[in-house]
Formats: sequence, structure tokens, C-alpha cells
Amino acid sequence: MYNYHFAFASQNFFLNQEPIEEILRERTQYYYKCKKEVDFWFILNPHFIQSLDYTINHHDQNQSFAAIVSLDKQFIQWLKLRLVFVSIGSFESQSVFLPY
Repeated sequence: MYNYHFAFASQNFFLNQEPIEEILRERTQYYYKCKKEVDFWFILNPHFIQSLDYTINHHDQNQSFAAIVSLDKQFIQWLKLRLVFVSIGSFESQSVFLPY
């Protein structure tokens, strides 16, 4: 069983209001230096959120969302502290998460 953790917000927030590209690039470089396999994905329009019975405000239902999914719970918790305006959660899967 795989435990996945995620942070999600509107695509506008991730792509235009926060330096998410820089954060993920720095994280990738850190993993490379530590010889650790990358265990996170940035996903546009994540369909898994609806399947988790996640409460999305009525005003947010027409927005496009994005998510960062990871096997590393601490990374997602750090993102929540760093980005503030994201929601976090987790789910279990018997298979490896495929972001497409």
C-alpha cells in the first residue's frame, strides 16, 4: 500500500501567484544531490480530489485546480507552511500513482 500526500490550490495560485516552479526546481536539485529518486508530481486538473469526497467551496467549483502529490508527508507539510493558501490531504493506493 502506498501513502500519498498532496497539496492543492487553484491553478492560478500555483502558476501565477507563487514561485512554484522555483520551489519544485530547488527540490529536484536537492533530490539529485542526495541521490534520491523524485517522489513528487505537479498535476493540473487532478481528478482524484473529487473521488476523495474533498469539500470544495461553491465559489471554487468552477476553477481549475492543480496539485502537488508526494510520498513524502513532511514535504507536503512544509509546502503548506510555505504557501499557506493550499489545502492538504492524503490517500492510499495499492498501485503506484500515475499523474496522467
